[in-house]
Amino acid sequence: MTYSSSLAMGRRRYVKRNQNTVSVASAAKTLGPISNTIILILLACMIGLLYLTQVTKTNSYGYKINSLEQQQSDLQNKKADLEVASARLQSLERVSSSAVAKDLVSVSPSGTLR
Repeated sequence: MTYSSSLAMGRRRYVKRNQNTVSVASAAKTLGPISNTIILILLACMIGLLYLTQVTKTNSYGYKINSLEQQQSDLQNKKADLEVASARLQSLERVSSSAVAKDLVSVSPSGTLR
Protein backbone atom coordinates (compact mmCIF):
# COMPACT_ATOMS: atom_id res chain seq x y z
CA MET A 1 0.00 0.00 0.00
CA THR A 2 1.31 3.39 -0.87
CA TYR A 3 1.37 6.41 1.35
CA SER A 4 -1.42 8.21 -0.51
CA SER A 5 -3.74 5.23 -0.50
CA SER A 6 -3.21 4.65 3.20
CA LEU A 7 -4.20 8.27 3.85
CA ALA A 8 -7.28 7.88 1.76
CA MET A 9 -8.28 4.75 3.63
CA GLY A 10 -7.70 6.43 6.96
CA ARG A 11 -10.14 9.15 6.08
CA ARG A 12 -12.70 6.66 4.83
CA ARG A 13 -13.77 9.04 2.21
CA TYR A 14 -14.30 7.97 -1.28
CA VAL A 15 -12.40 10.18 -3.62
CA LYS A 16 -14.13 11.02 -6.82
CA ARG A 17 -12.48 12.12 -9.95
CA ASN A 18 -11.15 15.70 -10.07
CA GLN A 19 -11.65 16.31 -6.38
CA ASN A 20 -9.12 17.58 -3.93
CA THR A 21 -7.98 14.72 -1.74
CA VAL A 22 -6.75 16.97 1.06
CA SER A 23 -9.38 17.59 3.65
CA VAL A 24 -9.21 20.72 5.69
CA ALA A 25 -9.47 20.10 9.37
CA SER A 26 -11.79 22.55 11.06
CA ALA A 27 -10.24 24.71 13.73
CA ALA A 28 -10.93 23.91 17.35
CA LYS A 29 -14.20 25.43 18.46
CA THR A 30 -13.73 28.24 20.95
CA LEU A 31 -16.07 30.61 22.66
CA GLY A 32 -16.44 34.09 21.31
CA PRO A 33 -15.78 37.29 23.22
CA ILE A 34 -19.46 37.79 24.11
CA SER A 35 -19.77 34.26 25.47
CA ASN A 36 -16.59 34.72 27.49
CA THR A 37 -17.92 38.00 28.91
CA ILE A 38 -21.24 36.42 29.88
CA ILE A 39 -19.51 33.48 31.54
CA LEU A 40 -17.22 35.82 33.49
CA ILE A 41 -20.20 37.87 34.66
CA LEU A 42 -22.02 34.72 35.79
CA LEU A 43 -18.93 33.51 37.66
CA ALA A 44 -18.60 36.89 39.37
CA CYS A 45 -22.26 36.70 40.42
CA MET A 46 -21.77 33.20 41.80
CA ILE A 47 -18.73 34.29 43.80
CA GLY A 48 -20.69 37.28 45.11
CA LEU A 49 -23.54 35.05 46.24
CA LEU A 50 -21.11 32.70 47.95
CA TYR A 51 -19.53 35.66 49.74
CA LEU A 52 -22.92 36.95 50.88
CA THR A 53 -23.95 33.58 52.28
CA GLN A 54 -20.72 33.32 54.24
CA VAL A 55 -21.09 36.85 55.62
CA THR A 56 -24.69 36.14 56.62
CA LYS A 57 -23.65 32.97 58.46
CA THR A 58 -20.89 34.88 60.24
CA ASN A 59 -23.33 37.60 61.31
CA SER A 60 -25.83 35.08 62.64
CA TYR A 61 -23.09 33.41 64.67
CA GLY A 62 -22.09 36.87 65.91
CA TYR A 63 -25.62 37.46 67.22
CA LYS A 64 -25.58 34.12 69.03
CA ILE A 65 -22.18 34.89 70.56
CA ASN A 66 -23.37 38.34 71.61
CA SER A 67 -26.45 36.93 73.36
CA LEU A 68 -24.34 34.29 75.12
CA GLU A 69 -21.84 36.94 76.28
CA GLN A 70 -24.76 39.03 77.60
CA GLN A 71 -26.11 36.01 79.45
CA GLN A 72 -22.63 35.31 80.88
CA SER A 73 -22.27 38.88 82.17
CA ASP A 74 -25.75 38.72 83.75
CA LEU A 75 -24.87 35.47 85.50
CA GLN A 76 -21.56 36.93 86.73
CA ASN A 77 -23.39 39.95 88.17
CA LYS A 78 -25.91 37.65 89.85
CA LYS A 79 -23.07 35.57 91.31
CA ALA A 80 -21.39 38.70 92.68
CA ASP A 81 -24.67 39.80 94.30
CA LEU A 82 -25.12 36.36 95.87
CA GLU A 83 -21.56 36.43 97.22
CA VAL A 84 -22.22 39.81 98.86
CA ALA A 85 -25.48 38.55 100.38
CA SER A 86 -23.75 35.40 101.63
CA ALA A 87 -20.95 37.43 103.22
CA ARG A 88 -23.51 39.73 104.87
CA LEU A 89 -25.46 36.81 106.36
CA GLN A 90 -22.32 35.06 107.52
CA SER A 91 -21.01 38.24 109.15
CA LEU A 92 -24.12 38.59 111.35
CA GLU A 93 -23.71 35.00 112.48
CA ARG A 94 -20.00 35.50 113.20
CA VAL A 95 -20.56 38.67 115.15
CA SER A 96 -23.26 37.12 117.34
CA SER A 97 -21.15 34.06 118.08
CA SER A 98 -17.89 35.91 118.68
CA ALA A 99 -16.28 36.17 122.14
CA VAL A 100 -16.46 39.96 122.10
CA ALA A 101 -20.22 39.91 121.48
CA LYS A 102 -20.72 37.44 124.35
CA ASP A 103 -18.92 39.77 126.76
CA LEU A 104 -21.20 42.68 125.94
CA VAL A 105 -23.75 43.70 128.52
CA SER A 106 -27.22 44.60 127.45
CA VAL A 107 -28.24 48.10 128.45
CA SER A 108 -31.72 49.07 129.55
CA PRO A 109 -32.90 52.65 129.25
CA SER A 110 -32.08 54.56 132.45
CA GLY A 111 -34.40 57.42 131.96
CA THR A 112 -36.39 59.44 129.57
CA LEU A 113 -35.69 62.81 128.13
CA ARG A 114 -38.15 65.66 128.38
